[in-house]
Amino acid sequence: MAALRPVLMIVDDDPLITDTLHFVLSKHFEVCVAESHAQVRSLLLQLDTPPALALVDLGLPPNPHLPEEGFKVIGALLAHSPTIKIHVLSGQSDDANVKRALSLGAVDFIAKPCDVDKLKDMLLSALRVQDVELNELQVEQEQGGLLGNSLPMQALRLQIKQFADSPFPVLIEGESGSGKELVASSFHYASERSLQPYMSINCAAVSPLLAESILFGHAKGAFTGAVESRKGRFEQAHGGTLFLDEIGEVSAPFQAKLLRILQEGEFERVGGSKTIKVDVRIIAATHRDLETAVDMGDFREDLFYRLNVMPIFLPPLRERIEDIPEIARHLLTKIGNDQKRKLTLTDMAQRRLANHQWPGNVRELENCLERAAVLSEEGKIDVDLIRFPSARERPAPRAALAAVPVAVNPVFSSNFAPGTEVDIDDPNLSEKERVIAALEQAGWVQAKAARILGMTPRQIAYRIQTLNIEVKQF
Repeated sequence: MAALRPVLMIVDDDPLITDTLHFVLSKHFEVCVAESHAQVRSLLLQLDTPPALALVDLGLPPNPHLPEEGFKVIGALLAHSPTIKIHVLSGQSDDANVKRALSLGAVDFIAKPCDVDKLKDMLLSALRVQDVELNELQVEQEQGGLLGNSLPMQALRLQIKQFADSPFPVLIEGESGSGKELVASSFHYASERSLQPYMSINCAAVSPLLAESILFGHAKGAFTGAVESRKGRFEQAHGGTLFLDEIGEVSAPFQAKLLRILQEGEFERVGGSKTIKVDVRIIAATHRDLETAVDMGDFREDLFYRLNVMPIFLPPLRERIEDIPEIARHLLTKIGNDQKRKLTLTDMAQRRLANHQWPGNVRELENCLERAAVLSEEGKIDVDLIRFPSARERPAPRAALAAVPVAVNPVFSSNFAPGTEVDIDDPNLSEKERVIAALEQAGWVQAKAARILGMTPRQIAYRIQTLNIEVKQF
């Protein structure tokens, strides 16, 4: 059932009411009608486009004199489409029912009988509000999800903008916790498919048999417990995007079926014989080196080349260390909202974050800040609250410091006396003094200074730039 206009679902068991509403509202909406909770669930599986709006009566079969079935419908609609605007239209309009309906997620409660023209205006107004909210969500997911202004992130945003509307698959490669899911959703919401479904599945989190049922759906009677046919993610994502996370973990039989979809755009449900065609853009992600997996015989070569039309590499956090302050602020705002208080980082705490290697990437950073927030009594996170598991801590490489000869540039003017070796771990040093001291000890060779400070060359280059340190040439 395709819809060019916004879909309005009317849930009511009174044919006089549904016929009247259908006649008036079908000029503005694609109207579909259900008479019960069971019919709602069945209809949602048949619709190609999720309902934008719904009118729900509380008194529905099999117990029309009680509101419970209507409350179940509200929950089912929101579970299927979180952005749907639900208006309750019911004669069971006592205060308790109104409060419960609104608490479950309905946006309004209209008592029967009502003026149909006013109801139409309310629905159109709700649709305008929804459009604004969806546009704001799209901007947030395109821009706010991918934080940081480092060169790798600028290049990544440019790739997303260039390839968003391409029909070809995208393969995102990057370490665990680096944000591959955000890149996938950014591709979808920057594309012409943004108003169509976006579905995802973590292939490593489910068994091969369950993965097939989830992705391809199943026919009635396909296995024990399959009492009705179910659409899979491919059908649910028709017209939109399907994100396959950890694609490198799927089984060989599943790889063959996925290859067929990429080549032909068709498949059969588990236990079914009917061939189903779909229009879905595939975005896959992996933390594995799939080329090596191909060489080892663990991943199909033909599938790899089908997926690898547009390879995207997401750099680890340690290679874009200049993005950490912005990411940390975003995460602290999110954590603070959950804790209902304001959280801040001291300069020393930010310095400690910047000096860590982050093998767990953004996920590890979020975990670190959550732990620090719990330990902070007043919301101010100082350096002593930034803690890492001992195996992941990166101590200052004193051996490297001892091995580097001290070279003093007599032309350079600084706060340090010539020939004096400064303790770079002195907490009284400012960040600028600390970097300059390391550069002095390394004879202004940035790679050596980076080793002294336990940084990467990229990190120290960033600090030289942001701290306005004049680099001396020899």
